[in-house]
Amino acid sequence: MVKKMLYATGIMSLLFPTLAFAADDPVATVSLSLDSLWVMVAAVLVLLMQGGFILLEVGSTRMKNAGHVAGKTIFATGLCTLVFWAVGYSLIFTEGTSLLGGLSEAFFNPSKIVEGGIAGTSIFFLFQLAFAAVSLSIAWGGFAERAKLSVYLIFTIIFGVVIYPVIAHWIWGGGWLASHGKQDFAGSTVVHLTGAAAALAATILLKPRIGKYNKDGTVNAIQGHNQVFSTVSVLLLWVGWFGFNAGSTVAVGDGFFGYVAFNTQLAAGAGAVAALIVSWIFLGKADIPTMLNGALAGLVAITASCAFVEPWAAVVIGIVAGGLMYFTMKFFDKVKVDDPVGVLSVHGVAGIIGTISTGFFATGELAEKVGVGKAGLFYGGGVDQLVVQLYGVITSGVFAFVVSFAALWLIKKAIGLRVTEEEEVIGLDLSEHGSYGYPEQMKKAGTGYNVTG
Repeated sequence: MVKKMLYATGIMSLLFPTLAFAADDPVATVSLSLDSLWVMVAAVLVLLMQGGFILLEVGSTRMKNAGHVAGKTIFATGLCTLVFWAVGYSLIFTEGTSLLGGLSEAFFNPSKIVEGGIAGTSIFFLFQLAFAAVSLSIAWGGFAERAKLSVYLIFTIIFGVVIYPVIAHWIWGGGWLASHGKQDFAGSTVVHLTGAAAALAATILLKPRIGKYNKDGTVNAIQGHNQVFSTVSVLLLWVGWFGFNAGSTVAVGDGFFGYVAFNTQLAAGAGAVAALIVSWIFLGKADIPTMLNGALAGLVAITASCAFVEPWAAVVIGIVAGGLMYFTMKFFDKVKVDDPVGVLSVHGVAGIIGTISTGFFATGELAEKVGVGKAGLFYGGGVDQLVVQLYGVITSGVFAFVVSFAALWLIKKAIGLRVTEEEEVIGLDLSEHGSYGYPEQMKKAGTGYNVTG
């Protein structure tokens, strides 16, 4: 047994040379090596979710904007990487105040040797970077089909410096909400609500797309051009979510990451089924986009609670999120808030549901295991955890919205947010990049001057 352990230690040291001096104990060294490998795999899974966001936004919008949607996601992810390296990581995870971290790790230089954990390593940095990039991609849903490319550049920097790091520090970096015991295991608030609040600010200031609403208040459905893309995107995001949620255990030793993954799968399935049934009842047809958004809503909602609740509660959380997603999407259309990708319902409303859910369903045993907060209302904890979850959601959502709105309002006054009417009608592929994502199809369609083309 000892010989096998020493052999495994040697192999791990070759694969991860920075771990060679992590511990004198071979068992501890192997455990740390496996944890590092798991978090690296999880980081890759979360980063690959950008492919899901590309296909989701492309499939949910019109053909004339497809190339723009895909390209700006890569550009924004690249810029987000540089901003997170320069200041974002440091503002989240270094000592500062209860409101914001410091700059001692600005232009982050990862530790060469791991001593007892992955914090401070390049692996942990990449894992956290992938989360920041996801939150940014969520925000882009509110900009879709009408924002200037320059706005994406400027807002990426603002989001990466003064919006995302603040909320992440409050909850994950030892800030004031962390000290109050706010439970948000993998980011229903930090990632999803933050991105959705920014999207809400954007869509209010940008105003609806041309042709979306009539003067009498009726809605013209602007259909996405490819439901297959949207469906594949949900599958990619679903798989990536195992890195998102299960990866947040940052350990494999006790197998708890499997429990988190199990709850994640249950909530996603429940959200998809609930949304499909609701659409069937109220539309008379089984609507595919609603079903897809239901699965995503279930995933978003379970993101905060996956490590704190029992499996039956994960199913309930998924059902509630998937069902409410449908009604809130109808509500936003009724009040003329044009949300092309459904970000406000899927990530905002479901993020709120997921965060609050631990105030009801968190078990004392799991809260103790994770080391955050206490049991929820239904498990004898009273209303204490529920109150923390409520004011945590409110303060985080309001902060992200207000700062995003202020920043975008200033950008609007300085250079403008929206492309011209002619550019919007032609499509952002041509007006912003000089070529269509689907050149042959668009040539066959003529000039591209088509609101629904």
